[in-house]
Amino acid sequence: MRTDDVRALYDRTMREHARPDGPGVRVERDGPLVRQVGGPDDWNGVVWSSPDLDAEGADAAIAAQIGHCAALGLPEFEWKLYAHDRPTDLGDRLRAAGFVPEPPETLLVAPAELLTGPVALPDGVTLRPVTDAAGAELMALAHERAFGTDGTRLLHQVVKRLAEAPEDVVALVALADGEPVSSARTELYPGTDFAGLWGGGTVAEWRGKGIYQALVAYRARIAAERGHRYLQVDASDMSAPILARLGFTALGTTTPYVYRRAR
Repeated sequence: MRTDDVRALYDRTMREHARPDGPGVRVERDGPLVRQVGGPDDWNGVVWSSPDLDAEGADAAIAAQIGHCAALGLPEFEWKLYAHDRPTDLGDRLRAAGFVPEPPETLLVAPAELLTGPVALPDGVTLRPVTDAAGAELMALAHERAFGTDGTRLLHQVVKRLAEAPEDVVALVALADGEPVSSARTELYPGTDFAGLWGGGTVAEWRGKGIYQALVAYRARIAAERGHRYLQVDASDMSAPILARLGFTALGTTTPYVYRRAR
């Protein structure tokens, strides 16, 4: 896998020509930018900026996104900045305009076929596909226990996707004695080479037992069967080493810059 070629393919198909990541959202081109727009519970933000964006154009584009956020009444808006984006001081300009950087993530990619190994779970753990609201609630609960964050937004997004576009998502929850201990999902992007792995997390007492790897293998198999060549992950510092051991390659880093409107 040639890293530069795959990164260029990712930039072109998943960013510059991005598709909506769920029902009820739309992708818009705004001058040198491509952004996704939806409701307050959807992900709203910039996914791509032109490599020709210069310092003067960047300040104008940032101001335009702040105005856009205010006009729609969105509580927050994200600019997803990749390390190779231009201008080189774009992060500084976002901070100066009121965007707050969150922890950077590593953009990782692997050939889907490489990860289609056995789905090996520890004794007492079962894997359940999430197909309805009850399953989505278990999934959100596992997410909350694993990450210590509110799972309400995830619950909303998964229920909405299962109701309106179930063919484009694979959601899973792992249960131990009926209790949710891990969850993950795959976003399948029709017409592209990529499938995204999102939200993989395991509660602390069940980590290191192979559940995370089993969730990856299960989703890789489905992605490959659907014709997707690559798996893509925006990995945290916790999951990046695990994924690297499984065969993922780093294409760079990405940092979420979040603008939150005053209430």
